[in-house]
Amino acid sequence: MRSAAARSNTSLGALYTMLAMLGFASMDAISKWLVADYAIGQMMWIRYAVFCVFAWLVVRRRGLLTAARTQRPWLQAGRALLAVVESAVFVLAFNYLPLADTHAVAATSPLIVIALGALFLGERAGLARWLAVAVAFVGMLMIVRPGLRALDWSLLLPLLGALLWAGYQVLVRLCSRTDSPDTTLVWSAFVAFGATTLVGPWQWRWPDATAWGLLIAIALLGALAHYALIKALDHADAGAVQPYSYTLLVWAAVLGALVFGDIPDHWTLAGAAIIVASGLYTWHHDRRAAERAKAISD
Repeated sequence: MRSAAARSNTSLGALYTMLAMLGFASMDAISKWLVADYAIGQMMWIRYAVFCVFAWLVVRRRGLLTAARTQRPWLQAGRALLAVVESAVFVLAFNYLPLADTHAVAATSPLIVIALGALFLGERAGLARWLAVAVAFVGMLMIVRPGLRALDWSLLLPLLGALLWAGYQVLVRLCSRTDSPDTTLVWSAFVAFGATTLVGPWQWRWPDATAWGLLIAIALLGALAHYALIKALDHADAGAVQPYSYTLLVWAAVLGALVFGDIPDHWTLAGAAIIVASGLYTWHHDRRAAERAKAISD
């Protein structure tokens, strides 16, 4: 059992979370581009194949089998399979919905994580943390205000994805209580690759040179983002890092402007500012709480 003190660093957890959100936003933008021409199973098979190579490079000094040792194999396997399903649901959503609409619905995930963390992990969800997430949610609504006018079945896809994503993060935090980030990384990569191998080869369409580059880019971005999130949840409570998850919307707005020429309007910029301010407030509040706790213990 790893000590709580060794795993408690909310500031570092916040930094890892924001880097993970940048990776996920980049991966989502490329996935939306490719899903029109390539099957989801094929895309994910290639992605997790590269993920396995990445995981091996991270743990090669310890050895793959040594890094894979866990006290909770069924929990690790179930968590990894949940990530596969969640990823597939979101890629499918990108085929029917704009990125903004998908992320708008998916932004309910931090609220779900805080609730699940309090219910199943015994994590504290104080008023300040709930308020920060709620304020960031308002900022998200300002960014995607035109996106949810029409309600149809396709909006259920990102909602399902949000539920699965929240469950995945809670399980990662649960695994971090006994396993190292490297162990969780290895299980994430190899279980997912095994699962997608049952589907990917049967949906194969040979990519051209450009598509190969984009598919490999998705795989690398996904691997780095997942590892950053694993590290974040190793250092901080699942609920503590949730306000920083809203930076995904900020990254998506920036990438939309740079890649697709979608220049954010004043509402988008205002919403992004609120999201960032919410994250900074939570970081400041948690740091002050940690300083007070340290002063009392001393």
